[in-house]
Amino acid sequence: MKSESSRAILSRRTLLKAGAGGLAASTLGGLAAPAIAQPKSITVINDQGNANAVAAFAKIAQDFKAQTGIDVVINNVAHEANKTAIRNYLVAGAPDICFWFSGNRMKAFVKRGLFDDISDLIQHENLSSPLAVTIGSVTVDGKQYGLPMGGTLWGNFYLKDVFEKNNLTPPTTWDETLAYVEKAKSAGLTPFALGTKELWPAAGLFDEFNLRINGLEKHLALMDGKMSYLDPSLTAVFDHWEQLIKGGAFLDNATSYGWQEAGAVLGQKKAGMMNLGNFLSYAIPDASKSSLTFAPFPKIADIGRFEDFSVDSVHIPANAKNKDLARQFLAFFYKPENLAAYLQPTGNISPRSDAPPSDDPLINQALESLKSVQGTSQYYDRDTDPDLAQVGLNGFQEFAAKPERRQQILESLEAARKRIFKA
Repeated sequence: MKSESSRAILSRRTLLKAGAGGLAASTLGGLAAPAIAQPKSITVINDQGNANAVAAFAKIAQDFKAQTGIDVVINNVAHEANKTAIRNYLVAGAPDICFWFSGNRMKAFVKRGLFDDISDLIQHENLSSPLAVTIGSVTVDGKQYGLPMGGTLWGNFYLKDVFEKNNLTPPTTWDETLAYVEKAKSAGLTPFALGTKELWPAAGLFDEFNLRINGLEKHLALMDGKMSYLDPSLTAVFDHWEQLIKGGAFLDNATSYGWQEAGAVLGQKKAGMMNLGNFLSYAIPDASKSSLTFAPFPKIADIGRFEDFSVDSVHIPANAKNKDLARQFLAFFYKPENLAAYLQPTGNISPRSDAPPSDDPLINQALESLKSVQGTSQYYDRDTDPDLAQVGLNGFQEFAAKPERRQQILESLEAARKRIFKA
């Protein structure tokens, strides 16, 4: 979040509202103070929908005021409503701090000059080291325009009791993956519960293969429209994916399963693993949650480990009135213990490598796993242009169901890339 001294913004957009769960609001009432003694306050637009996280944020704001005397005026806006509102308030009536998405969605506002460069804050708070894995998500041309927030680690999830019962081991190499598929099928299990009804789970699987085979640099070049979808390096990506499809590794009729329905198959102990983000836990019955555990997608090529770790972000708008105070508040809010307290109710994973342990074992597994990651991408539809993302999401779903259409799908994606990126 952000802060700075200046006059309060009293537009309808930035007046404090009661938040989720009936959160009490602090206001900026009273007579106007002389110019030399203006009240110190900042305004924040928070799109967090979790009531406990909203309350945790309010507590952090109160603690900040107690230490500094700076009032934090919180305007809670519904997450979906913020997606529309931000396009207006960044231009006129900007708050001092707002929440958004990192990656390509952040870059769109950076290119329009609507987010402030906060590289100075990163340097002053020595954040480069604890954010080494995720700092790229908020970086454009070597400068940082936000702070990464809670993230979702992508990987293979499974129930320990199912693996123990069937003498299964999470695969770590491609050969082990093929062996696991056959062993899971022999045990009467679907090896991977994949549901592609919502399209994006198939795109997540594409990311997994491409990061393991071609690495982060080439993956991001593809996302930025700098690389062709007909590039020979993608052949191995679709060859490996097709090998699993033809080997019966996935649910039949996966296009009819939403991610929660596919997750239910895992929760019912009818599938061995599921490739998704850690939010998968919401689809698992309470009685089995303690058995749910995480394993990274297996290694394929002899390259470093890169992962999808999609993070939201927090920013100081370029048109904010109180940028110095906003930096003070962000520094306070971003302390490891404060950020962890805010993220804990949501089940999201801290982007900081020095985050304190969580009460959730699954989050602790993810935090530990991230320590061996050399770089992260944001997830397909956050990393590339929105129009191209839609073509890709449909194409990957189609490939998962009809791999024989590979060439037509890739040609369609390449035509879209050339049109959208003017390549």
